[in-house]
Amino acid sequence: MGSSLLARLDARDRALFARWTIERETTGRRAWTALTHLGGVCCSVAAALLPLAIEGPVRVAAMHAFLGLAISHGIVQIIKRNVLRERPALERESLIASPDAFSFPSGHATAAMAVAFIYATAFPAFAVPLMVLAAAVGFSRVALGVHYPGDVLAGQAIAVLTDLLVLSLR
Repeated sequence: MGSSLLARLDARDRALFARWTIERETTGRRAWTALTHLGGVCCSVAAALLPLAIEGPVRVAAMHAFLGLAISHGIVQIIKRNVLRERPALERESLIASPDAFSFPSGHATAAMAVAFIYATAFPAFAVPLMVLAAAVGFSRVALGVHYPGDVLAGQAIAVLTDLLVLSLR
């Protein structure tokens, strides 16, 4: 029964991927590409480290964001190197370069959510736009053809659970 459940989940993941990826000539491709880079190492680390220069609650949130980002990144890398799920490029050409050969879980989606969730909990007035932005980064990974939706959801779940752990250690 377990493998049939996994087979069904994989089939649904691939079906959603086929529906949600954009075509090379899509008008909004540049916007999706810019959005996806917000989950990359430069932007996510900068979003966690630059606010350390600000005193008060922003600095505390930044320390939590960096810790959540670092821990979740480690978890993602361990999982990627053990699951070894290939990227979906064989099904449809990706529209951007992939940072590595493995798809599960999405590092970009994890990074964006790890940083956004910490700042959203620290500053509830910004929670909705931060969470929407993190979700959009995750969706961009599917739209651009480098991840299946399940990769993104797994990465976002890892980020939230890691952040909850970091916040519980205060």
